[in-house]
Amino acid sequence: MHTIAQYREAFLEYLNTTIVTKEPKNLYEPITYILNLGGKRLRPVLVLMSAEIFDAPYQKALHAALAIEVFHNFSLVHDDIMDAAPIRRGKATVHEKWDLNTGILSGDAMLINAYQLFENYEGSVFKELAQLFTKTAIQVCEGQQYDVDFESRDDVEIEDYLKMIEYKTAVLVGASLQMGAIVAGASEDCKRSVYEYGRLLGIAFQLQDDYLDAFGDPDTFGKQLGGDIIENKKTFLYLKALENSGKLDANNLEDLYSINPMDAGGKIEAVKTIFEESGAAELTRAEIEKYTNQAFQVLEEIDLPEPKKALLKQFGASLMHREV
Repeated sequence: MHTIAQYREAFLEYLNTTIVTKEPKNLYEPITYILNLGGKRLRPVLVLMSAEIFDAPYQKALHAALAIEVFHNFSLVHDDIMDAAPIRRGKATVHEKWDLNTGILSGDAMLINAYQLFENYEGSVFKELAQLFTKTAIQVCEGQQYDVDFESRDDVEIEDYLKMIEYKTAVLVGASLQMGAIVAGASEDCKRSVYEYGRLLGIAFQLQDDYLDAFGDPDTFGKQLGGDIIENKKTFLYLKALENSGKLDANNLEDLYSINPMDAGGKIEAVKTIFEESGAAELTRAEIEKYTNQAFQVLEEIDLPEPKKALLKQFGASLMHREV
């Protein structure tokens, strides 16, 4: 087995030799740009790790790992357009650096390229990977639509929010692990279980991401701090704050989520104060831990040697305690 850092290094080497800027430059340069902005490379690392955990050389899974990373970044390009986000990983978003049309078209090309990468696999492996990818891609789109819809809805419940983040984020984490298992020819039980481990871990990851959006370090988070508050997103923090606040604070929070001031600093700080005083911040941290522990329980039930389980658990623990 390799370390997480070694998987990441191997993936980046493959990425840099495979994704190159060609003509027309204005189509491919934004693709190279977004894929080289950095990021945690969480999903491709999971593909490679899973393949090796189930006894295949990780090199066999590089195409699938890149497909997942290209698709993930395609979704970020289009999400940033929808959110009018100016910053991604500390740099200008694609539509800001170029323009909206370029962002849309380059994103479209990335989605097609992700499918192309599966053509490197034969027969039943290709079919199973493509079917999983198609199902997952549709769920990601559904999750994004729920996210957009929630901005204008006043009846969003905790269960609605958790379904949204499952589709928008968690299913892609689960699919990453399952793709590695598919490439390795793992058993059906192992493929299902490792997907469930990733799904639960992905929910914890998105809860942590939402928490860091409000309370992260602006120097390390890599995105605009308070972006969810500016966009009036009904996150777990917001819903728990409404649920646990007195009437005055709840009404104040709803009022703050009905305005879009030119200078959002005051709104962000006021909302964060309610998040903390209502206990929502603490409850969100507890929820992150709950889903992480559920993922670890699923991991214990997978038929794998303990050292291989330990690597997956180490990866999950690092996500729960991250600051970026």
